[in-house]
Amino acid sequence: MPVAGIGLGCDYNPEQWSPDVWREDVRLMRQAGVDLVAINIFGWSYLEPRPNEYDFDGLDRIVELLHEHNIKINLGTGTSSPPPWLTTMHPEILPTAPDGTKRYPGGRQAWCPSSPVFRRRALALVERVARRYGKHPAVVLWHVSNELGCHNAHCYDEETAEAFRRWLRKRYGSIDGLNDGWGTSFWSQRYGDWSEVQPPRQALSARNPGQILDFHRFSSDELLDYYRDEVEVLRRHSTVPITTNFMVTAHIRNLDYWTWAPEVDVVANDHYLDHRLDEPTAELAFAADLTRGLAGGRPWMLMEQSVSAVSWQPHNLAKAPGEMIRNSLTHVARGADSVCFFQWRASAQGAEKFHSALVPHAGTDTEAWRAVLRLSETLDRLDEVAGTTVDTDVALLFSWQSWWSCDGESRPSHAVRYLDQVHLAYNALREIGVTTDVVAPAADLSRYRLVIVPCLHLVSDQEAAAIDAYVAAGGHVLVTFYSGIVDQDDRVRLGGYPGAFRDLLGVRVEEFAPLPPDAEVTLDNGAKGRLWTERLCTTTAEPVARYVDGPLPGVPAVTRNAYGAGAAWYVATELRAGALRDVVREASRMAGVRPLGPEGDGSVEVVRRGDASRSYVFVVNHGNRDVEYAVTGLELVTGAAVDGLLRVPSGEVRVVREESI
Repeated sequence: MPVAGIGLGCDYNPEQWSPDVWREDVRLMRQAGVDLVAINIFGWSYLEPRPNEYDFDGLDRIVELLHEHNIKINLGTGTSSPPPWLTTMHPEILPTAPDGTKRYPGGRQAWCPSSPVFRRRALALVERVARRYGKHPAVVLWHVSNELGCHNAHCYDEETAEAFRRWLRKRYGSIDGLNDGWGTSFWSQRYGDWSEVQPPRQALSARNPGQILDFHRFSSDELLDYYRDEVEVLRRHSTVPITTNFMVTAHIRNLDYWTWAPEVDVVANDHYLDHRLDEPTAELAFAADLTRGLAGGRPWMLMEQSVSAVSWQPHNLAKAPGEMIRNSLTHVARGADSVCFFQWRASAQGAEKFHSALVPHAGTDTEAWRAVLRLSETLDRLDEVAGTTVDTDVALLFSWQSWWSCDGESRPSHAVRYLDQVHLAYNALREIGVTTDVVAPAADLSRYRLVIVPCLHLVSDQEAAAIDAYVAAGGHVLVTFYSGIVDQDDRVRLGGYPGAFRDLLGVRVEEFAPLPPDAEVTLDNGAKGRLWTERLCTTTAEPVARYVDGPLPGVPAVTRNAYGAGAAWYVATELRAGALRDVVREASRMAGVRPLGPEGDGSVEVVRRGDASRSYVFVVNHGNRDVEYAVTGLELVTGAAVDGLLRVPSGEVRVVREESI
């Protein structure tokens, strides 16, 4: 971690303000206990105002001002958005949309990841920045670009087409290998030469799903290659840790962060509550657990969040009193050792001028500023938690590649969306009080009692074999519908669904039978299902529940199969939330999982962090009434001793250092 303890940080954009404001800002940062400041995130047009003319005077002054006040720096390379002179001189760097039209400057990330001109110019800037500040004592972290792939992950111009062909040659080796991988015998798509291969631009009909999937993979790899290029320059001049901010969130799916995570020295994530979702705090918990999974279970950084409202949702809701602190401590409970915000001072102009900040438009005589001071004091009291890890024996498998494949253009039901199914399974665990690791399908599963596999549509042979071996060795797994259907080439696994998991689950599905979005089916245990059913028969599994109505009365909807020394559950419909919770509860009980938190609607979250010598219990009360929790130790937020029963007021968080572990 770039700073000791539980750090408090923020983005700062001094180029938007006068030097008089800079001095006031640094004074307020000291008052607020800010440990880490990210600067030069969007600094290119200031550092290089004209081609090959560099001006570091302003950045020098900010670096020294922060250093003088003992505030550490997360230094951006400044490359996230090109200056207007660059796109004017070289309009060919602008990104191209799927319909072949250019996208123009005026926003941000107006560059194509495959543009050699952009990369050359950007790396020249990185070289200058790294050489100048690489050994500065205030710089404790390098911040490559910003939210890579947020807007420009996919480009469809000719330079991208050539880069895509190079990537495909490396993946498949020959044009025949490509034809086999993409199934180009369908619709007369067979290629005879690499020059014929294009990105999946907009077409008159459904496009080749293998081509689209590989373009997702390529685009993620292309930006990762760009990140590595910046890292290579930085490493020539600095030994300071390097990272970039991931976007593990519900509305962005462009990068396969399982391939990115090993490349960063510190896993950092940006997360904003999304009020377009039914349960934004549940998604916050999921994103934090997934970010911890990317960090291999180790502590990670919350690089950005908001103090209150954002500026880019249809309805930008302000946070209620206490909500910002509660959100922040939820991230800490789930492994974050730094809590940072976008941004320090709310902008007076620009596209994000109505985005909240640590210093709001109304200044410091505000509830928002007083909440920042309270958060800072609380984080200081939690410094001793830093370095500990989250304790759980349940895992949920998550795959960006399965997300890309599952949500493709031609599928059995467009009402079935990968992330929805993942969230439903995760929320069922959360509601029975179980903390969950979110891990890759290729992860080592041996330490978990229970593994949840929601809608893992695409799974490789190796991943499927590892899940199979885990259960055979005594593990318990719960798989939900539309899993195991295609292999790594998006090729349907023949012989009956659920393909890769057919033997493991002891079932065979002849045909999918999706339901209209407004239809429901009833199970013989009283549960309700929606969206999906399957013409399923058991081979070695035992039916747990059957349909009593709908298109398949009498057909099993939930099954359980003894497999080796373990057990495998299958859920063949989208169970209503309470019914899915019942199945997950029973699977957890049989696996020997002991929930840490209370059962309910998820409004009370209990998470334990610790190591060999210490243990901390976080109790997060999102609800509107006080709760009690059985624990003994010292409560760190208030400093009060707890003798057997902890009271947590509505909307508050309490953290207990347990007396013994």
